[in-house]
Amino acid sequence: MGVEVRLTNDARNAAVEITLKLYATLGDYLPHELNGRVRAHNELQLDVAEGVTVQHVINQMHLPSGMVHLVLVNGVYVPPSARATHALNPGDALAMWPPIAGG
Repeated sequence: MGVEVRLTNDARNAAVEITLKLYATLGDYLPHELNGRVRAHNELQLDVAEGVTVQHVINQMHLPSGMVHLVLVNGVYVPPSARATHALNPGDALAMWPPIAGG
């Protein structure tokens, strides 16, 4: 998958490092390599602009909104209504799962 995403706006914006973890079918959207960093299984270290929101990462990674069901930041649930305002901090782990169907 040849995704070219620059999550920091430009060199003047301070960058912070986060870990993005995508589970199940969302893992298909995680590139093997991005900005010189290689994914390890289902996770990838990303540099993002300081103050970037969860929703910004979802948008920039081209994740279908209907496929992003469960979102956790450092193990704490982020409801859909808070994703556009929940800012990420240095060292945060952002994990996402698609809806799960079972029987």
